[in-house]
Amino acid sequence: MIKRSLRKGISFGLTSGTITTLGLMVGLHSGTHSRMVVIGGILTIAVADAFSDALGIHISAESENECSPKEIWTVTLATLFSKFLFALTFIIPILIFKLPVAIIVSLVWGMSVLALLSYTIARVRNENPNKVIIEHLLIACAVVIITHFLGNWISTIMV
Repeated sequence: MIKRSLRKGISFGLTSGTITTLGLMVGLHSGTHSRMVVIGGILTIAVADAFSDALGIHISAESENECSPKEIWTVTLATLFSKFLFALTFIIPILIFKLPVAIIVSLVWGMSVLALLSYTIARVRNENPNKVIIEHLLIACAVVIITHFLGNWISTIMV
């Protein structure tokens, strides 16, 4: 069960870290076009959202009343560290490239990790990997598109 808890926490952390961080980055870029604002957003999401998701999954596991305390803490810490560390990886392109290019590199990086994770999950569950990958990437793309337009809209009303 510990292995299951670890897998659950890591897969949750990577998925949430990808979608949340990309959505935030795209929205902040569209609204501000500021490298410092995007970096500040990534750092904030890496800390605040990692702790929030870890507590959320902790309470969820406790409410199921099916896991041992060790399993609950395993999924909690796996979520916290996987989300925190993975969210921080999105700072690297921001530091290396000009902001518009860094956003594209980050999108490719995040979607690639999400596709690989989706493929792995599909194989473990004996499901069609293409269907699972497309489903998960479509959801991630929807978040990115919505946050892009939201950032644009906010930039027009905050002038």
